[in-house]
Amino acid sequence: MDEDVVIALVLIAALGIGAQWLAWRIKLPAIILLIVAGLLAGPVSGWIKPSEDLGNLLHPFIAVSVAIILFEGGLNLRLHEYRETGVDVKRLVSVGLVLTWGLGSISAHYVAGLSWAVALTLGAIIVVTGPTVIMPLLKQAKLKRRPAALLKW
Repeated sequence: MDEDVVIALVLIAALGIGAQWLAWRIKLPAIILLIVAGLLAGPVSGWIKPSEDLGNLLHPFIAVSVAIILFEGGLNLRLHEYRETGVDVKRLVSVGLVLTWGLGSISAHYVAGLSWAVALTLGAIIVVTGPTVIMPLLKQAKLKRRPAALLKW
């Protein structure tokens, strides 16, 4: 294994663990500090250059990371909660999805001046968020059980 790959993976792991620990200590959602750590380590400081450091391992690394994130997010879902909130969940993933995508795309086009192709892509990206992002925020918000279950699903 190339030395750059090992250094990049160790730095990523250390920053991730450090951000998780710090978030736990100061009682913030970990996703916030993970984003900050990633931005500081990558685009801001240039310590990590994924396409250079990981080379041919970049795409498999991304695929495995996404699989782990989705698996972990799915572990937090409880079927009995879906039975209670199923109708509302269906509305959110049908009508809510179309409205969010449409309004987000229109806003991106007219407010930010993006082309329609880019605005539609951004609108689609905005729609896609799941339990991995929502769960830490819900734990921090301390909502009642039913609204928390609805938002989680």
